[in-house]
Amino acid sequence: MLFITCYLLFVKGIVFTGGEGPEPQTVKGLLGDLAGALIAAADSGLALAEAAGIKPDWIVGDMDSLDNGERLNHYPKERVICYPVDKDYTDTEIALALLWEKGCNDAWIIGGGGGRLDHLFGIRDLFERERYPSRWITANEDIYCVDGRDEENGCLRLAVKQGKLVSVFPLGPGPWETRSKGLKWDLGCVRWERGLFGLSNVAITDEIEINVKQGRFIFIAEEKCRRL
Repeated sequence: MLFITCYLLFVKGIVFTGGEGPEPQTVKGLLGDLAGALIAAADSGLALAEAAGIKPDWIVGDMDSLDNGERLNHYPKERVICYPVDKDYTDTEIALALLWEKGCNDAWIIGGGGGRLDHLFGIRDLFERERYPSRWITANEDIYCVDGRDEENGCLRLAVKQGKLVSVFPLGPGPWETRSKGLKWDLGCVRWERGLFGLSNVAITDEIEINVKQGRFIFIAEEKCRRL
């Protein structure tokens, strides 16, 4: 009898987008352990990727904010997907959809900090969707999305510096419930409801742990963290 074992291939996707992103050395460190990740640059996110020595697999968008159109000449034409300026989706949204289409199981967004408030809100609302990124890294913030429905990733453990700030926002329709260790104010004491959030909680140890029991949350740290 022939037995066939099937393995589910886990593929990470990375979207580089316009706006303020981490320094090149930080980007290199973030991606050092992600060999095989699929990378899409959204418009001027291409400059952020290339500054770190990274050549994306695809470049998408209307290219209205790309600093130098000649950057595109260094990529195969089939890997550059141009869209009109007048479209129904943002460049970041298009890049993320492309990675899902290519088989990514998870995705990060790098960049997108500062700049226009509507663009910030647009990226934030991507985390409200049925399929959402797990991490968003800007120049100054490290943002994680954790869902209580995900048994494998419903617990977030981070190495942080004592005294650093962590803010918490619930997502989706709820209900919400979470527990924490290593924070000054225990998240388990909060009766979450729509419109409620926790700003400027403080890490009191070098490691924090957040267990999401119900609902979905984003956790914003004021510096890059290492997931444990």
